[in-house]
Parts: sequence; structure tokens; C-alpha cells
Amino acid sequence: MKVLRVLNNNVVLARDEKGQEVILTGRGIGFSSSQGKPVDAALVKRVFVPADGRDPDHLAEALALISEEVLHAVVTALGEAGIEERESTRPTLAIAVADHIAGALERAARGTAIEYPLRAEVQTLYATEYAQAQRLLRAINERLTPELDASEATALALHLVNAGFVSGDLSFTYTMTGVIQQMLAVVRERYSLGVFDASSMGAARFITHVRYLFVRIQQQKQLKGQESTIGKGIRQHYPEATRTAQQLATIVELRLGQQLSEDEVSYLALHVARMAMDANGTAT
Repeated sequence: MKVLRVLNNNVVLARDEKGQEVILTGRGIGFSSSQGKPVDAALVKRVFVPADGRDPDHLAEALALISEEVLHAVVTALGEAGIEERESTRPTLAIAVADHIAGALERAARGTAIEYPLRAEVQTLYATEYAQAQRLLRAINERLTPELDASEATALALHLVNAGFVSGDLSFTYTMTGVIQQMLAVVRERYSLGVFDASSMGAARFITHVRYLFVRIQQQKQLKGQESTIGKGIRQHYPEATRTAQQLATIVELRLGQQLSEDEVSYLALHVARMAMDANGTAT
């Protein structure tokens, strides 16, 4: 690899053997580097491969603004927690987490506590990411002081969820969380489910489906616009669930400004039906 740009002593922009621009981090990697020189592989601790059209220069500059101590602790902890490999295609995740941790450390040093209102929702809707965030927080606390409160796992989990979206805008994840909660409330009311187990198989599948629906919406890759044969079959077999799904589609349109395709509504209806049957054992 050859150096394209030195951001600071610990961050350089380089071109790898495949011809793509990558961001390299490592203590002292930029100290004796200069444009056009080969990279000292022994100093490379982390390789970031910008994806989805992200600007490598901009991402490298953002990484360079984070202290080496915090950045090193975060990228090491991401690997230890099983979230990222040494080569990452999501530099925005490391940047977002490191920036959050830097702020959290400052608040902890001042004795300022933040209460995260979405803690219950995050634990329920994003159980996998929350468990990862707890492991990540433990790994970070082993490397940095002062020790961060367990409540920070909520914020870290939201950053992990957000990493799956194109925009990298955390506000979209907050919106998605609210929309999923609103959808679940509609299903509960429509089927008189009362308080049901959100971790049940039906609910878990519904939440997973909706999360991937949001990804498709962001990437402009909804399921085909014209209703398929399978979609028509779902609507005929689950008329009540289809009416519910149409109501949920209206919520999505109002909150995100995106109209769902007919097939998206049909598959949403299928998951509504499965969740309802799982909750009360009745046909839908």
C-alpha cells in the first residue's frame, strides 16, 4: 500500500493493492510517512474500507479528530466484542462510537449523568445489538477511565443499529424505533393482545422484517411495485392482517414520506398474521 495523505501521526489515507482508497490507523503510522511512500505494514492496526460511496478524505479527517487513546480503545473493543474485524467497511461506526465515548468520558469526569429514555425499547427491539453493546462497553471500560455507566449500552446499541443504514444519520434510527413501537401498538390494539411478549418468535420476526424494510426504503430497493402472485395469495388468506398492514403502511408513509409497494404491504401482512397467531393462537 502507498500513502496518499497523512492526516496525523496515527491516521493515513492510502491506496491498497486492489487500487481502492483505504484509511489506516495505528500508533505512529503517519509519523515518518509521506505521500507516495509505501506503508509500514507493521504499524497498521486497523484498515477501514469506505463503502456506499462514502468520501474517504472526509472519513479520514473525522477519524483524525478523535484522540488516539479513545480511537485505539474503541477499535480494539469493537474487535474484541465480535462486532468488527481488523478490516472494516464501516468506518462511520468507529467514528460514531469513538465520538460518543469521548463525550461520555467527559460527562463522567464531570459527574454528569444522562438518562436514556429509549432503554426499554432498545432492549426489546434490538436485543442482538444491545447484547453486543454491553460487551462493547465492558471492553471499553477495561481500557479507558473514568468507567462509563451501564446505561451507555443503550446509546451504543443505537449506533450499532444505525450502522446498517446508508445515511449514517442517527436521527433515522430514532425515527425507526418510534415507528416500530407505533406499529406494535396498532397490532396490539387491532387484535386485543393487551401486553404480549415482544421477544416471542412472531414478534421477533415482525421486528426483524420491519428493520429490513427500513433498509430497503433507505436504499430505494423496495420489493417489486406490482403485486406478485404470492402477494395476492397472502392478501386473500389473511384479509384482517392485510387491513392492519395497510394501516401500518400509512404510518410509514406519514412518518417517512415513502409509500410502500403492494408486495411490501402483503409481506407485512404475513408477519402481522404470524405475530397475532403466535400471541393468541387464533387464525387471522
